Amino acid sequence: FLLSLGIFLMNYIGLGISLWPWLVPYEIDIWQAAAAPESQSLLLIGTVIMLPLVLTYTGYCYYIFRGKSSHEATY
Repeated sequence: FLLSLGIFLMNYIGLGISLWPWLVPYEIDIWQAAAAPESQSLLLIGTVIMLPLVLTYTGYCYYIFRGKSSHEATY
């Protein structure tokens, strides 16, 4: 399994290297396809606010459901 996963990964890396920096070959490159800096700044601010909240909630859920479950525990 790991070997086949490595083969697929190498194929994607080779494809990425062969097309870099063109997204659509010889039509548009990665810098032309990027969003405006203002949009990227807004997305960064949203990510900085939301990511800690999501990680905190995930940690809280893991804390609440910690420990082993037993076969006797039913609804």
